Amino acid sequence: MTDARLFDDAGIPVLELSGEGPRPASVELVGARARSRARLHGRGRTWRAVVPLHAARWGGPELPLPTGRYRLQVDGGEATDADPSALHLPDTALTSLRASLADGVVGITAPVDPVYLAGEGRAAIERRYATGRAEPLENAVFFESFYGRTAGCNPLAIDRELARVAPGVTRYWSVVDLSVEVPEGAVAVVEGSPEWWRARGVSRLLVVNDWLRRRFVRRRGQTVLQTWHGTPLKRLALHRPGFDPRRALAVARESRRWNVLLAQSPYAARVLRKAYAFLGRPVWVEGYPRDDALQRDDGLETRRRLGIRPGERVLLYAPTWRDDREKIVDFVDPAALALSADAVVLVRGHTRTLHPGSDVDGPRVIDVTGYPDTARLLAAADALITDYSSVMFDFAITGKPMYFLVPDLERYRGEMRGFYFDLLELAPGPVVRSQGDLERALAEVDPSIFTERYTRWQRLFAPRDDGRAAERVVARILDQGFVDRG
Repeated sequence: MTDARLFDDAGIPVLELSGEGPRPASVELVGARARSRARLHGRGRTWRAVVPLHAARWGGPELPLPTGRYRLQVDGGEATDADPSALHLPDTALTSLRASLADGVVGITAPVDPVYLAGEGRAAIERRYATGRAEPLENAVFFESFYGRTAGCNPLAIDRELARVAPGVTRYWSVVDLSVEVPEGAVAVVEGSPEWWRARGVSRLLVVNDWLRRRFVRRRGQTVLQTWHGTPLKRLALHRPGFDPRRALAVARESRRWNVLLAQSPYAARVLRKAYAFLGRPVWVEGYPRDDALQRDDGLETRRRLGIRPGERVLLYAPTWRDDREKIVDFVDPAALALSADAVVLVRGHTRTLHPGSDVDGPRVIDVTGYPDTARLLAAADALITDYSSVMFDFAITGKPMYFLVPDLERYRGEMRGFYFDLLELAPGPVVRSQGDLERALAEVDPSIFTERYTRWQRLFAPRDDGRAAERVVARILDQGFVDRG
């Protein structure tokens, strides 16, 4: 290879390589959660390979590649100069991402000027946000889901309903980079950029499903709606094992930022209020907006987008994260499970494992950790396999079988997190300790024997999930004047 550049003549973000002699057989960028294959040109004295720095996943739009490191994988074929380790380029700022190439590795980061991300530059922009002259508030909502890693969960469902009934409201979405697809009509703002700080400071309503990151100062007239992201089985916040005064202080400081807390059920409201010392302020018990789709989605469109053939059995493996590891737990061999159960296995890691982990693969295995909408996956699945994840409460709305694979039950319950109730006593499906036991349960256990437990589970944990939760939440937002219809 004799030449490389990181954009084409029209300024489109691509990695373009060129050389003399026979062209390589293939050129591909391979990352943890995405890959992009080059278009090859030329068969004579010179050749050219154009690798898009954007991709479409799951039938969605073309978006920039997610932040991360990508190996430049070259099958040289007859080419004699196809050595990616010989290529070096300086950092290049692009409109939708930043990219650099060195030693055969392409580094992609969000399109934010580095001056705003560290040191004095970051401190200065935070001070300006916190102490500078505040701009007038806009009739706008600032949405954030799982720290900007996705545009999903309860904030997405609220966004969709708000766009339907109050189209004049501006909708900003906080994202870690522009690989995150935001809803139609919304404005993506990349975390840490001047636009992100401005949107956070001028929006009348903030809708988030986790802790607010970075420095936060509530402007006069601003409201924070904390939707949270699941009914808890595992102990949270002030209830976690061991007293840590720093953690207690952080929890109290965080919950004081919230004006309203959303809960899926009366049970969840009691737990969340106590765990976060959320006292004297309203808790809305309206069901979960993210689960509205489960009342009307047959899952066929999601199966089509995932390339699953009609009639295939689909198992969704969705464990929670662990405090002592970054990546998804590996208690399941998904390829072996797919073979034994004669099924397609969808692997869904927790959002905390989205960036540090990488996609698993295998025959009839699809890693859907990066899929934007969990509810659509639940609708597409014939059965759920989980451990301690709150997805167990959402999936109950479907009435479909659940299986609980918990090989580390004693350690997780006794040492790591602790539970709010006895899972073994209430679980609406088989609780198993190994993959072998799971495979036998899938093959031999009649789900109907859990009917009574399942019904009790639905009454206790999802009594208001009737498909209209988003309508009720948005009606309250508008009735209380958090934003205007526009």
